[in-house]
Amino acid sequence: MYKTILVPIDMAHFAKGKANVDLAASYGAQGAKIILLNVVEDIPNWAAIDLPAGLLDKSVASTTTELKAIAKASGMHMDVEVRTGHSYNTILEVANEKNVDLIIVASHRPGLQDYFLGSTAAKVVRHARCSVLVVR
Repeated sequence: MYKTILVPIDMAHFAKGKANVDLAASYGAQGAKIILLNVVEDIPNWAAIDLPAGLLDKSVASTTTELKAIAKASGMHMDVEVRTGHSYNTILEVANEKNVDLIIVASHRPGLQDYFLGSTAAKVVRHARCSVLVVR
């Protein structure tokens, strides 16, 4: 059983994220800490110029609200974090900061681009200092 579990959730694959929350509850020890994380991709400055002001802040606020709803629906106390950055780097940073001993990450069927570039899940598996459970 694990004491601190990180569950990164991609809001584009909301259903998988909710299933992973349930899975985290079953893998956690009594009183385990579960952290729900979403990483909002940082917008490069050259692209942000053409976007409406405050778009990133609105996205973070909206995502935080959605993650809190998932946590509440689970019936368990969960911490919610929304950060900006690159997905796999941010997942690994949070895992190190919070002394996570299990990351539960969703994976999709890889396309051709994933074989050349690597998916977020694959990068997390390769570089994490803790156990990683990849769920399809």
